[in-house]
Amino acid sequence: MKRLFSFVLATVFFGVAISTAVGAEKKPNVIFILADDLGYGDLGCFGQTKILTPNLDQLAAEGIRLTNFYAGCTVCAPSRSVLMTGQHTGQTWVRGNAGAGNREAQTLRAEDVTVAEMLKTAGYETALIGKWGLGELGSTGHPNAQGFDYFYGYLNQRHAHNYYPTFLIRNSETVPLKNVVSSEWEAKRVADGAPDDGAGWAHPEGRIEYSHDLVAAEALQWIDQKAGGENPFFLYLALTVPHANNEGTRGTGNGQEVPDYGIYADKDWTEPNKGQAAMITRMDGDIGRIVALLKEKGIAEDTLVFFTSDNGHHKEGGNDPEFFDANGPLRGMKRDLSEGGIRVPAIGWWPGKIEPGTVSDHAAYFADFMATACELSGVTTPEATAQSISFLPTLLGKPEAQKDHEYLYWEFYEGAGKQAVRFDQWKAIRQPMFEGKVELYDVSKDLGEENDVASEHPDLVAKAIGFMKEAHVPNPNWKPRAAGKKKSAK
Repeated sequence: MKRLFSFVLATVFFGVAISTAVGAEKKPNVIFILADDLGYGDLGCFGQTKILTPNLDQLAAEGIRLTNFYAGCTVCAPSRSVLMTGQHTGQTWVRGNAGAGNREAQTLRAEDVTVAEMLKTAGYETALIGKWGLGELGSTGHPNAQGFDYFYGYLNQRHAHNYYPTFLIRNSETVPLKNVVSSEWEAKRVADGAPDDGAGWAHPEGRIEYSHDLVAAEALQWIDQKAGGENPFFLYLALTVPHANNEGTRGTGNGQEVPDYGIYADKDWTEPNKGQAAMITRMDGDIGRIVALLKEKGIAEDTLVFFTSDNGHHKEGGNDPEFFDANGPLRGMKRDLSEGGIRVPAIGWWPGKIEPGTVSDHAAYFADFMATACELSGVTTPEATAQSISFLPTLLGKPEAQKDHEYLYWEFYEGAGKQAVRFDQWKAIRQPMFEGKVELYDVSKDLGEENDVASEHPDLVAKAIGFMKEAHVPNPNWKPRAAGKKKSAK
């Protein structure tokens, strides 16, 4: 049985004291919206000038914009593992994109406790709609085995590349769609021995049901069903936009799959750039519909909406991130541990609770969502997530009550691997992992990480190395190539 059940019994029978910054009021609904590969500079409210995001800009104007918020990792699966478990990549079980050859390494275990499980102990109804990536059908990592009452979308992240798939999953049932996968892809898949995981791409005549639209419609329907119910709800809406269809890129050169280019159709841009912009604006419109529904149902003031991205921007699908200045003032992108790979846009919205137009530079990251959700719901944060610090005081405009991290930590296993640690205004990056040269930046003055000052501060470099050593807990599934044990899966 999961450690969670021991916690529940202790709470029930021994009267464990709980407290929450929202007092004895009704527990709020929580909607956590996660974009996929959205850069720090991809929203208007974070400096974007070419792509229109009016709804998210309005959300920021009516809520709080967190300018110092970090993803759990620089690629998909480990970042989501950090988000769900409240443990950084030196501790969480899933620390990379393991691939079909090692699915166990990318599968949450029975003993892993998720945010959804903790919220269920507080009486929440829970749903995951969109992309999971932490467990397949029949595994211990399936969403229904990890605290989610309801699931609809993609379990497998390669499957999630495909915006016109032949199926999606509802709980443990396959839901057939009308799309037809390209015969060229099927032939190539068979020839290359690629896994039959639903990935692929469709010719225009085979593109009938756009998965993002299905996911958005499902989310609206679920919220509509739960609005006004006796229990609070938690919706983890894990969108796939603007991630590229990498299989489609190989087939057509344009992986930015979208039904139409909308307001960008007549722009003198490349097709992939039009697609990238159209995907983000389409997402923005759907978030506007969600907010409108909350207001229509009279539950806006009872609902915290939080929006962010799983990692920095990509350079896939044929789009040109430099054209959009997708990382804004930051250096790097997806697969980097420089700021552009892990610092992400973040917006909190909660009418009547969050002061409109607030901007905070509090340094927080995905692991902190566990403690924040627990404080919101009045349950005790699990012992295994000691590095998770609630940022609820920041959301509620109580900076004097906000605790700060001693340090934030990341590790990444592709190639020879790399590590990063943020403490105070300092950011250290070491590559190769465990043994490489350490770079040091003062990100309060050098946001673009242009000036390595490691040679000027040997004491701080030593401090950073100490943090890296302390944070890393060995895991048999995850070793950098330099260690000679196994390669990171693609």
